[in-house]
Amino acid sequence: MDIVELTAIEMKENLEKKRISARDIVEAHIDRIEKVEEELNAFITISKEEALKSADRIDQKVRNGEKLGPLAGIPIGIKDNIVTKDIRTTCGSKMLENFVPPYESTVVEKIRKGDGIILGKTNMDEFAMGSSTETSYFGPTKNPIDSQRVPGGSSGGSAAAVKAREVAIALGSDTGGSIRQPASFCGVVGIKPTYGLVSRYGLVSLANTLDQIGVLGRNVIDAALMLKAIVGYDEKDSTSIDMELIDYIEVLSENIKGIKIGVPKEYMDLEMDKRVKEQVFKAIKTFEDIGAIVEDISLPQMEYGLATYYIVSTAEISSNMARFDGIRYGYRAENYETLDELYMNTRSEAFGEEVKRRIMVGTYSLSRDYSEQYYKKAVKVRTLIKEDFDKAFEKYDVILSPTSPNLPFKLGEKLDDPLAMYKTDLFTVPVNLAGICSISVPCGYVEGLPVGLQIIGNRFEESKILKVARAFEKHVSLGGENIGL
Repeated sequence: MDIVELTAIEMKENLEKKRISARDIVEAHIDRIEKVEEELNAFITISKEEALKSADRIDQKVRNGEKLGPLAGIPIGIKDNIVTKDIRTTCGSKMLENFVPPYESTVVEKIRKGDGIILGKTNMDEFAMGSSTETSYFGPTKNPIDSQRVPGGSSGGSAAAVKAREVAIALGSDTGGSIRQPASFCGVVGIKPTYGLVSRYGLVSLANTLDQIGVLGRNVIDAALMLKAIVGYDEKDSTSIDMELIDYIEVLSENIKGIKIGVPKEYMDLEMDKRVKEQVFKAIKTFEDIGAIVEDISLPQMEYGLATYYIVSTAEISSNMARFDGIRYGYRAENYETLDELYMNTRSEAFGEEVKRRIMVGTYSLSRDYSEQYYKKAVKVRTLIKEDFDKAFEKYDVILSPTSPNLPFKLGEKLDDPLAMYKTDLFTVPVNLAGICSISVPCGYVEGLPVGLQIIGNRFEESKILKVARAFEKHVSLGGENIGL
């Protein structure tokens, strides 16, 4: 039995039936990490000893006949902007290179209580600012499908680790597509939940009104298993929603015949690689073949999504980054004479170019002379984008689009062209602006490179997008992947 080739659910089932132990699972994945990590660079920190201790604890529960948690024995990667007590949390930045948090994020608490095993912290664009995982202070992550190409970002380390079988599932964060775009580039499944469904307590904030913790997995069932384990109300998060919990695994078997799907003509008219568009149209045909009703729809404000997103997000970034000042924690410059010099030298030395760029843009759009012209106008357009979605969901169950307008690009190809990099999130940012949910699933390959299909759902309708994604996955079964049948 090749343990690393098993799905997350298969690992848990084999553990429960005592065919393998939790230590077997962890050791197999540590061996895998040691084999590929030097080339891949998907991890910033590997918590080998802690993972083995967790495995031994779970094996003791198995021997004692105790009830196991929903994630029992499953090896998990955690994006390095999600706080882990006593495990270094760097956000991919020199600023937090040696920061070891004294507290635990809510999602990590839930994973531990569910008997999940954390193998380490995954690489990411610095402070989640980027779409390629090339802005990390710890070096770029490479795409497991083609090591000359990027894995996407900012959750590129999590996506690459899942694809490369270093972990079974992983957590990422999604502010404007940072889970779904790397899921598309690495040929895995990525879920961006509704804003407020998953606690953000312990997530290092990028843009508070847009950020959401989500999941990456090799198939829809594994991703749904992880999502089910981390959702729920949290009094420590003021944006957390108290609502009845849903069994996301149970809904996956439901038939989607007759489900109404909208395809926005504005999305399909946007600039994209024609090969990506071809694969998406093939996916649309597949949905028609399995009984869905697919119709063209209009979301007229979508063309303003990217511009709106970068004004709103950089404004929030400007405020959030102010806490990293060299005073309380994190990096502190050695050479300074005044307090102002301490601030300037610390931030100049410890922040990368992309972080500095976004802070400057955000500060500009919030300034007294320009806030009315840029920030306040963007907030109004954000409301119009939300209303477009609201209107569409009155008639349609889900909305389809490409996940990214382009295929995985080569390392360094867009690093000096910020605008080209930002455009890779063209189809994903409106979802975060509206606070709704979506999932990216592989829908085809072009010259061996994966294409992602984005399935968008209304607020708290994760069960619908999961059901639709699972029906598509079962019908297509791309690339010979184990889809957890």
